[in-house]
Amino acid sequence: MKIVVLDGYTLNPGDLSWDDLEKCGHLKVFERTAKKEVVLRAKEAEAVFTNKTVLDERILRQLPKLRYIGVLATGYNVVDIQIARELGIMVCNVPGYGTPSVVQHTFALILELFNHVQQHHESVLRGDWANSVDFSYWNFPLKELAGKTIGIIGYGEIGAGVSKVAAAFDMKVVINSRTKRRGLASGLEWLEFEELLRVSDIVSLHCPLTPDTAGLMNKERIEMMKPSAFLINTSRGPLINEADLAIALNNETIAGAALDVLSSEPPDRSNPLFAAKNCLITPHIAWASFEARQRLMDITVQNFSAFMRGEPRNVIKS
Repeated sequence: MKIVVLDGYTLNPGDLSWDDLEKCGHLKVFERTAKKEVVLRAKEAEAVFTNKTVLDERILRQLPKLRYIGVLATGYNVVDIQIARELGIMVCNVPGYGTPSVVQHTFALILELFNHVQQHHESVLRGDWANSVDFSYWNFPLKELAGKTIGIIGYGEIGAGVSKVAAAFDMKVVINSRTKRRGLASGLEWLEFEELLRVSDIVSLHCPLTPDTAGLMNKERIEMMKPSAFLINTSRGPLINEADLAIALNNETIAGAALDVLSSEPPDRSNPLFAAKNCLITPHIAWASFEARQRLMDITVQNFSAFMRGEPRNVIKS
């Protein structure tokens, strides 16, 4: 079987191995593929793997040999699922591989907002500690997580993971999800969305991007938050109206934000959040620990092997 990986660099910049996938057929890995190159590179392929390279109707109809698409991610909006089904092409994704990594990064962002580790480190290197008349100093307010309320929007695997770590920090955890959850773990409370915004010291987004959640955090919703509250997003950039958030941060409507995702990636240099007050931004790396990427690679191979055995798994149905 002829197998093509269209954008392998993101998953494997050189620290993982494609050997197990290569055992499944004749493999060709491209680090990146421009849209105009997709058909040329994949026209003979029976199986194609993509992370962010779009496979839309125009492209899929030009790949007559294609039988299988492996999405090297959990989200699969880069593939036209309806057309793939019409053409008899199976599409499989990799759910759940990055949960520990995303939970960890969520708290890395939160702790940076509360402890300002990097800023104090830079202060020490500038000589501020060496020149201090006191044995200790701090340039920013230091706050404890214990006793604070974290509001988690979206209670899938990642939201549940965040809730467990928050509980270990002795935080109060409140939840909002598409359906009201019954039988939540002890110490968790489900709240209506607006009430969660009003009571939370930290609002952390872990919901999928849908037509209903696009622009979820806009001017009106941000203004419902406490002036001392922080907004965290390790889910999808378009959940937040970035212009509204930038204005809110600059007006000190809320205390700060920490984001691993933006509405356009890579972002335009004119993104207003780049100049906003107390806004931390990381380049969509919450998913990208070595361990998470290794799990992603392993499950990708398991999915494809199962397909070849006639026992497909993690099939996208809609």
